[in-house]
Amino acid sequence: MKGKKIIIGITGGIAAYKAAILIRLLIKKGAEIQVITTPFAEKFITPLTLSALSKNPVLKMFYNPENGDWNSHVDIGLWADAFVIAPATANTIGKAANGIADNLLLTTYLSAKCPVFWAPAMDLDMFRHPAVQKNIQTLKSFGNYIIDAETGELASGLEGKGRMAEPENIVNFLENHFSQKKKLRNLKVLITAGPTYENIDPVRFIGNRSSGKMGYALAEVFAENGAEVTIISGPVNIKPENREIKIISVESAEEMYNQTKKHFPENNIIIFAAATADYTPENPAISKIKKKTNYLNIKLKPTTDIALELSKIKLKNQTTVGFALETDNEIINAKNKLKKKKFDFIVLNSLKDKGAGFGYDTNKISVIDKDNNIKNFELKSKTEAAGDILNIITELIKADS
Repeated sequence: MKGKKIIIGITGGIAAYKAAILIRLLIKKGAEIQVITTPFAEKFITPLTLSALSKNPVLKMFYNPENGDWNSHVDIGLWADAFVIAPATANTIGKAANGIADNLLLTTYLSAKCPVFWAPAMDLDMFRHPAVQKNIQTLKSFGNYIIDAETGELASGLEGKGRMAEPENIVNFLENHFSQKKKLRNLKVLITAGPTYENIDPVRFIGNRSSGKMGYALAEVFAENGAEVTIISGPVNIKPENREIKIISVESAEEMYNQTKKHFPENNIIIFAAATADYTPENPAISKIKKKTNYLNIKLKPTTDIALELSKIKLKNQTTVGFALETDNEIINAKNKLKKKKFDFIVLNSLKDKGAGFGYDTNKISVIDKDNNIKNFELKSKTEAAGDILNIITELIKADS
């Protein structure tokens, strides 16, 4: 935690007093703290207390009439290594989940480039209300982290789940998050992502509905954990948040094959997440094909099977991971692909699962390893699913070392 820049966002709940303990613990660990409060937070804990503990003035308004300073939510969001909202009330969680930005804390949240951690705190009936749970799931789908509420005596006098996690537990959660960044240090990761476009003529192409979101989520998670990441990317409308991620843009399956083959030997981990076309027009027209009344026949030829070809030059110290998007006989097809292409494991998702597949921000995956063991995961944000895949790979690397 030493040297980490952390925003502590405090909302209007009785658990706000615990934020003072949290700040003190983080300061002891060597973190630099900036506190932002909502207007109601000051009803529960004074800015003077928070300022004395954090060693920084508390930010609460866009404009401070006392000294004429303008508090830029954009600058604050860019400054931080982590943003922790503790306590996080149902009100603030709901606003954040729906993009409402009516105070400095929420505008900073929407501007933040760093990981965001929410520590919910409310009465048990509020916490388990479907609206609150839906909002929490929405935040998770954005890639935010939820430091789960704890069970015990609540301010109402009732017993149940809703207590803000103890400050010591929040610090442990943050330490575990930052320590994981060391997992893949000095390792190089190559990820293919997105679709390919196979030209019919200069205007038209054969493609698919891949958005590239899963591949880019993997890139972000691996880069965040210390790896040197390169994406071989088909045409997508995504830019990675992490500036250290190297992007090599391609369009066709042949271009993706050539670039992946070129960079394959120098990487330790290779993830084939792209939805590469299986077929391409044999003779694409050099001019636009004009519409006619008769049928148009396009002869297709198979593209190079990238993963299959590169499996022939795979080294013992390399880990390869495949993806299988299936509509029928999912497990059988995925297992066949796993064996044929010599993957260490394969990630299966089915178009039959609601919220999984192309275009969604969520995914529901199953992981099948070389021994045909299957591990099923619930529907999660693609960032969380990428984290699950990262954990499996790090366990594999640990076992082989």
